[in-house]
Amino acid sequence: MADKLNPGDSFPEITLTTTSGSSIQLPADLDTPFTIVLFYRGHW
Repeated sequence: MADKLNPGDSFPEITLTTTSGSSIQLPADLDTPFTIVLFYRGHW
């Protein structure tokens, strides 16, 4: 399991697949340095 982020930590670079099948790289593809990212697990 990965370590938790603490206040002041930088967001790690990750690549995610969107629901449309394209990829997004975080945080590189974000338009602003101040962004809220929500992860939805989906169906249990």
